[in-house]
Amino acid sequence: MISRLMLLLVLFVAAPASDTSAQVTYFPPAFGTWDTLSPASLGWCTDSIPQLYDFLDQSNSKAFLVLKDGRIVLEKYFDTFTQDSLWYWASAGKSLTAFLVGKAREDGFLDITDTTAQHLGNGWTSCPPDKEEKITVWHQLTMTSGLDDGNGNVDCTDPACLEYLADAGTRWAYHNAPYTLLDGVIE
Repeated sequence: MISRLMLLLVLFVAAPASDTSAQVTYFPPAFGTWDTLSPASLGWCTDSIPQLYDFLDQSNSKAFLVLKDGRIVLEKYFDTFTQDSLWYWASAGKSLTAFLVGKAREDGFLDITDTTAQHLGNGWTSCPPDKEEKITVWHQLTMTSGLDDGNGNVDCTDPACLEYLADAGTRWAYHNAPYTLLDGVIE
């Protein structure tokens, strides 16, 4: 099911679009109505959109939005969810962070084999220096940093909270703090 959704998204995103190189950058307003673009104006396969919406509805999605250059192309809400509904988004930021790390790598700003200390400086953890130096951007992305996730606060990014438990790459644990620090790596 997920692969079908990803395929549809790839088709939408990879579809040929009109030349926008001469356009002025658009920034959506903080309040009020955002500008929109029609899927047809982008050359998208509009006949597939109802099938996408059906899939999203059957998958218990609450909302689905696609933006192009800051403008809304698709916006759909499901069940009782609306534009003004509040929802705990949890780990959605991880997808955005991973994308930005990939883009930074593509643009030559970092490599995923870089040590995290190359970007955050020494002492970003309370680990012994030889253990901290083994933690790479890859380990942060894959949640294999080896840092102790059992200290009671998996969101704490203070060095005192980031303690050595195992060598980087030898243990997986869902640990928000090292992942959150990727924001500092890509700044």
